[in-house]
Amino acid sequence: MANPVCLIAGAGPGTGGECARRFASGGYRVAMLARNKERLDALEAEIQGSRGYVCDVSDLDGLMATAECVRDEMGAPEVVVHNAVSGILEGGGAAKFLEDDPTRLERNFRVNTTSLLYLVRSTAPAMIEAGKGAIVVTGNTSATRGKPAFAYFAPTKAAQRILCESMARDLGPKGVHVAYVMIDAAIDTPRTRPIFAADKPDEDFCKPTAIAEEIFHVAHQDRSAWSFLVELRPDRETW
Repeated sequence: MANPVCLIAGAGPGTGGECARRFASGGYRVAMLARNKERLDALEAEIQGSRGYVCDVSDLDGLMATAECVRDEMGAPEVVVHNAVSGILEGGGAAKFLEDDPTRLERNFRVNTTSLLYLVRSTAPAMIEAGKGAIVVTGNTSATRGKPAFAYFAPTKAAQRILCESMARDLGPKGVHVAYVMIDAAIDTPRTRPIFAADKPDEDFCKPTAIAEEIFHVAHQDRSAWSFLVELRPDRETW
């Protein structure tokens, strides 16, 4: 039998790319969704059995068409990792609610929350039929608190977390594990370093490889002891 398929939405240079590597090393064929074709081509060349799909998840019709293409070309995913995110790095970073363009909230909501709904609606039926599967969503502490400078971001992450909880309660009894991995730290990538205090020591940042390892673990928990909300932070983080 062919190895199972893991679909990763948001296969960037940090968590998404490391998730692709970790699931591939764990015996999966990996379908990687991202907007950047050059990055996907590099990952595809590096990771055996992987395939890149250029996709902007905010284009919901395009996302559904891509999910169907993955099913046709690779098979129904047994694991889905939703790592697509909008709102922190785009347009110069975060902003207070009286600043920036208020339509940005809807753009962030579409990427962070609505695309999750559409992706799970597309992939969960096959998992239900098989009686197994895992859906893991990467989030952060904006899902539980609305700080002043995150007015266009935090509401979308809070909605994302609640949507995940609703999905988990619905799909769990059908054999499908849904989990929300909340990362309480800046993630150590070349893109985030200049924004989140480039002068901080390495120990203040969460390593993408460590996040990917935990996501892989959560996706393979025994069904008698499933996690829903998983919090990750460096030992130095104040919380």
